[in-house]
Amino acid sequence: MVPMSVEEIAQAVSGRLVEDGAPGRLGASPAPATNTVSDSRQAGVGSVFVAIRGERVDGHDFVPAVAAQGAVTAIVDHEIADAGLPQIVVDDTVAALGELARHNIARRRELPGDFDLIGLTGSVGKTTTKDLLSSLLATLGPTVAPVGSFNNEIGLPLTALKVGADTRFFVAEMGANHVGEIARLTRIAPPDTAIVLKVGVAHLGEFGSRERIAQAKSEIVQGLVPGGLAVLNADDDHVTPMAEIAPGDVLWFGEGRSRDNEVFAMDIAADHADHAEFTLIAADGDRVDVHLGIPGLHNVMNALAASAVAMHYGMTPEAVASTLAAQHVISPHRMALSEVSREGASFTLIDDSFNANPDSMKAGLDGLKAWQPADGAHAPFRVALLGAMLELGPAETELHASIGEYAAEQGLDAIIAVGSATDAHLDALAGALAGGASGADEARDAHAPLVEHVHDVDAAERLVLELAAHHPDTVVLLKGSHVSGLSALAERWARN
Repeated sequence: MVPMSVEEIAQAVSGRLVEDGAPGRLGASPAPATNTVSDSRQAGVGSVFVAIRGERVDGHDFVPAVAAQGAVTAIVDHEIADAGLPQIVVDDTVAALGELARHNIARRRELPGDFDLIGLTGSVGKTTTKDLLSSLLATLGPTVAPVGSFNNEIGLPLTALKVGADTRFFVAEMGANHVGEIARLTRIAPPDTAIVLKVGVAHLGEFGSRERIAQAKSEIVQGLVPGGLAVLNADDDHVTPMAEIAPGDVLWFGEGRSRDNEVFAMDIAADHADHAEFTLIAADGDRVDVHLGIPGLHNVMNALAASAVAMHYGMTPEAVASTLAAQHVISPHRMALSEVSREGASFTLIDDSFNANPDSMKAGLDGLKAWQPADGAHAPFRVALLGAMLELGPAETELHASIGEYAAEQGLDAIIAVGSATDAHLDALAGALAGGASGADEARDAHAPLVEHVHDVDAAERLVLELAAHHPDTVVLLKGSHVSGLSALAERWARN
């Protein structure tokens, strides 16, 4: 955060400044604010604490505590008696957080030194691309990027408030459940460069159609600063029309050249652990061989998007390839590889349990299909542990059945659909997935996988351990929405 006085913050958020319950201006101004938090546990010397009302916790209850921890002010929607620090009273603290973030970005742009804001969106791949891009740009200068998927009206402003006087790049992930949300985020953090990865069917139930999803994603291009760069997926027919609304140049990326000014991949393959290998062709024709350090053949497109931006800002193709190869760990629960040993059973875990939609489900299943042990001596026993997908609208049952069918077609050994003993909706979706897998078995002559529908993660764990105990080269994919509980199972396994 660019250091600011409490008075400047109050003006930026159009708030009323109150000192210890007494309206008026501050007498002796305290030390400048240097960071902003919404979690009272993170407050310390120099903090601005934004009190937000949540479903279970009201941040206003913690204002006196943050005063004792050294916070310089609190942004609140009503005065707190005996708070012990100056308060800035506003109508809506979440809106005020966004206004403060917008002001912080504007302040950074006024300071000496280059500063560029890269916004990215897409139905799948946002967080992985953000992780890869921030690692690349960090080799060029101080870079700020969100932790995990801080991409909404609270997460993005909190990350924007980490931008300081010496920040060179800010990588801003922008998500949306409704038309207009990305437009609001770009008003807080207008991008110099905007990336659109893919228009899929995530949140289809909220938007109603893929065309409406494309409309929502296009808001990031419309939100570019005048003359800003649009970096677009040349292989997605819902993304390519966005070039028509770009305010400046367009840089393309794709798997195989189809347009001028495109960064693309040739000779795409994968190693035994599904790490992609390909030749990266830069927009100017330079080429370099790339071997990704993270697994998942689908990450070629994410790497291309990140590489296109990094090379635009001055990285050489060789430096890009070297940095991509060195990235082995990205945000948690995204194609993370580990070895698990529990109760006498051992197996390889591919943890992709952060969230799920039909596109990312297929990508995860493709990765499982491609998995081979390092020694290649034995064929792996492949297990897909799949949870429900949410926000898919009226077609959710059919979409789950189609994913089950797709899983069965990959030559896997076991498909376990994880439902819920307490949530009939989740359990029905898992049942549809299992039904699709079983139906695919009956329609083909090839080896049919074991298909099971279980009703909680404990039952899923017991089944996995039983299978792994009888198959020494077991590999397990975890994939499902957060509410499926599979990420909690991954964390349990991480403790071994």
